[in-house]
Amino acid sequence: MIVRKHFEIGETAVTIVAEEELIWYAEQAIFERRAELVKFIERDPFFQLTFEPYDEPESAPEIVKRMCHAARIADVGPMAAVAGTIAGSAVQAMVDQGADHAIVDNGGDIALILREETPIGIYAGQSQFKGLAYLMPRTDGIYGVCTSSGTVGPSISLGAADAATVFAKNVSLADACATRLGNLVKDEREDTLGAAVKLVAGLDGVDGCVAMIGSKMAMRGRVPELVRCGETRSKVSEVQL
Repeated sequence: MIVRKHFEIGETAVTIVAEEELIWYAEQAIFERRAELVKFIERDPFFQLTFEPYDEPESAPEIVKRMCHAARIADVGPMAAVAGTIAGSAVQAMVDQGADHAIVDNGGDIALILREETPIGIYAGQSQFKGLAYLMPRTDGIYGVCTSSGTVGPSISLGAADAATVFAKNVSLADACATRLGNLVKDEREDTLGAAVKLVAGLDGVDGCVAMIGSKMAMRGRVPELVRCGETRSKVSEVQL
């Protein structure tokens, strides 16, 4: 039976949706990846502080390598990919145990594997885009839907977007690129939004992206259909701005 469980450890606040017997494996993966990351940061605090791409040592744990690889593509600091990387590791742990339908939401950075289309709700603070969801199609593997915001939540953003969302098969990359997109959205001008989504959608490995600020929204690339929460229509559209 699919169940939902929320738990928090430190600054990590996670919601897991999966078969009940598999949730333990996701939790263990989160604890283990966090412990590896904390230990690495104790050796090199600069890793946690830099807003620039970071060249990790060969001896770095896999979580650090994944974060650094994604950050180099997005041109951001490696911590921009931390939530998505942890979420991806948690879903992978469940997939290794046979899961074909599981979602891990780590503060708006979501890793998922879906056996049927599923709406993923948008949280964009007080913007007019309340009540909307991306209708995610069935996936053939783990997929990332990651969101950065300059107005919602505790994560650091250098921009003003209510929601900057990136879709990619690599969850770490989706997270890092969502940060890059959010940083680029400084105001509601159409040229600002258009340039931001064009740049991020063009990064290697990104399927598509959406930026929301105030009453404005821009999207580019392969983006799931936007529906009112509860609708079940399925379509994936190619959108160009």
